[in-house]
Amino acid sequence: MARILRITLLFLLILAPLTLPTWGNVVFAQDRIEVAQAEKPKKRSLFDVLFGRNKSAKEKAAPPKKTTTKRKSSPSITTVPVIKMIEKEPDAKVLLVVGDSLAIDLAKALDRFYAKETQLAIVSKGVGSSGFVRDDYFDWNAAIDDYLATLKFDLVVVAIGINDRQEIKSAEGRFEPLTDGWRLEYERRLNLFLRKLSDAKKPVVWMGLPPMSKTSYSKSMSQITSLHRLTAFANGADYVDIYERFANEEGGYTSYGPDLNGQNVLMRKSDGIHLSSAGSDKAAFFIDKMIQQYYRGGEISIAVVDPLVGTDAFDMLRPPFQGIAQIRKLELAGAVRELGEVRRSSGELVRATTPQQQPLPLEQMFVAPKGRADAFGVGEVAETDAPQE
Repeated sequence: MARILRITLLFLLILAPLTLPTWGNVVFAQDRIEVAQAEKPKKRSLFDVLFGRNKSAKEKAAPPKKTTTKRKSSPSITTVPVIKMIEKEPDAKVLLVVGDSLAIDLAKALDRFYAKETQLAIVSKGVGSSGFVRDDYFDWNAAIDDYLATLKFDLVVVAIGINDRQEIKSAEGRFEPLTDGWRLEYERRLNLFLRKLSDAKKPVVWMGLPPMSKTSYSKSMSQITSLHRLTAFANGADYVDIYERFANEEGGYTSYGPDLNGQNVLMRKSDGIHLSSAGSDKAAFFIDKMIQQYYRGGEISIAVVDPLVGTDAFDMLRPPFQGIAQIRKLELAGAVRELGEVRRSSGELVRATTPQQQPLPLEQMFVAPKGRADAFGVGEVAETDAPQE
């Protein structure tokens, strides 16, 4: 009987810890005091007592926390520099920047570029999602009339075109992008826009488009910017081609490129269309090179009137006539002719009966007559120079 009583007491002693309550949310386990995490006490089985209780996920020792240092921003990603703007002079010349969202970013970059220039102020009139196609959304020809009437500005920078690959409407109908009818209407609107500024004697600097990330879209933008280039040249505006400045070695799209300090940085935004702040600063640098031929010491020089105004050739797309300040040189198909030269018509040339001079034999081209520069004093004596007997 005593043996049975001892076994019963021993068994009760073994089971006692399984039903012990917690005091003050504190439990004793493995010679440690742990604060309970507001969870209900769990009963322990005899198996747990004899072989050790499996700890719950919360009771398992948490792995040591990794001390991670905050990574510094990559040197390839630049932030917009904070530049203290200097107050402009009351009579400062005004540079008007117009176009789509590219123009908005470019105006900010030009503002940074000329931050310390007290005689030149930047006025941004860029309109996002605008262009020369959807004049029902925003009509740039009507807008430029309004700016000429209400704003005081001396020079214009244009950056536009990324929204123009869409159907265009005209009096003749609707035309798909870059078809013949589309091109005619598009060129008409471009010419009208530039002539308004030319008539008002406002110099224009037109920025070309960079390569785009999507191949088909980039090809369309290249065709559109080619129309911009030809129309700008035809109307006496200056065109700044930035394509190669933002292209890779193969001439295609790249997100990164050298900045003004030669560092390889992010040049484009994530959409593969717009320029980053560093990219816009780079574009502003090349725009400034063209602006310098108009803006000198706080004054704006005005280009001379197009010499073909009033002629039938005025509406034709022509090679550029470029120059510095008020000196312009007219280049027509690379031919330079005297002003008093009498030009022969094409019909007269076709019907010409005058025999043409016989071409020079090939072997005679290598014979240097005496006295010619390439004879070096040892040339052959021509028949006409031979001594008479």
